Amino acid sequence: MTADYVLRRLALFLAVAFVAASVNFFFPRVTGQDPIQQKLAQLQMQGGGFSSEEIDGIIETYNAKFGLDQPLWRQYITYVGDTARLDFGESIANFPTPVTTMLKDAIPWTVGLLATATLMSFVLGSLSGALLAWGKAPRWLQAVFPVFFTFSAVPFYLMGVLLLYFFAFQNDWLPLFGGYSTANIPELTLSFWADVIKHALLPAASIVLTQIGFWALGMRSMMITMQGEDYMHQAEAKGLKGTRIFFRYAMRNAILPQTTALAVTLGHVISGAILVEIVFSYPGVGTVLLKAVQGFDYFVLQGVIFTIIITVALAMLIIDLIYPLLDPRINYRSD
Repeated sequence: MTADYVLRRLALFLAVAFVAASVNFFFPRVTGQDPIQQKLAQLQMQGGGFSSEEIDGIIETYNAKFGLDQPLWRQYITYVGDTARLDFGESIANFPTPVTTMLKDAIPWTVGLLATATLMSFVLGSLSGALLAWGKAPRWLQAVFPVFFTFSAVPFYLMGVLLLYFFAFQNDWLPLFGGYSTANIPELTLSFWADVIKHALLPAASIVLTQIGFWALGMRSMMITMQGEDYMHQAEAKGLKGTRIFFRYAMRNAILPQTTALAVTLGHVISGAILVEIVFSYPGVGTVLLKAVQGFDYFVLQGVIFTIIITVALAMLIIDLIYPLLDPRINYRSD
């Protein structure tokens, strides 16, 4: 891999970030919606009781505070500069809490739950799919996996609702909602982390159960293709051990397309399973996004959407840069 290629990919990533920031700025304004007026209208419906003079004064004050009284070009320059510093402004519904603070509080919950569940389903599904294609899978695995293949067609949130009904509502074995019990204080203690894991079991299970079949199907197809390659026949002719042929020859080559799909999936971790967080009222980005939509929280919406776009772009950049390490046959040298 050459330095020129790395620089080109970094330049492309920065270009994607700039375009994403620009679309994120202009698209909401094209709709003609005024976030301040929408928020005040919501407060009026909830019994705010403001007079027309008070409403005009509040709108003027908030427009000046959030810079919405400036010309569009000046708002855009300010926005791009703030976004470059990862400053998305302040929440309207939770003023004066910065959007960045809300994201910092929510992202660890989302990444900790969804990334862990995705990686777990990737490892289990890929290994199981490879064994099924190899023809030496245990009988119990062959009997169980048709169920997981069926689950792969079920959306995350629907599986979450089913698990919630059977394990939390009907039998009260696991918590119904939240990231931890309200009686617990967040702290670095064994009891608190045990409570966090207990609350994360159902959301994680809804992701793992629906993704294992997807990864197994992809890996099974690739392993079947690998078995007809010349290097596989050569390895068998050399008398190599079956485990070495399985891991070093077949699975190592079959895992490459899976790795690309994993990068895309991890990039969508924040957005792809957001409905799971909403179903379980989990304190992650999904819950922040839901509250922002419900409360017409303009700047929080912009911050979440921009974060999702950059996460996907960053995941693709990382997988593009590490691909030569996974497959030595790939190089980006220009002849």
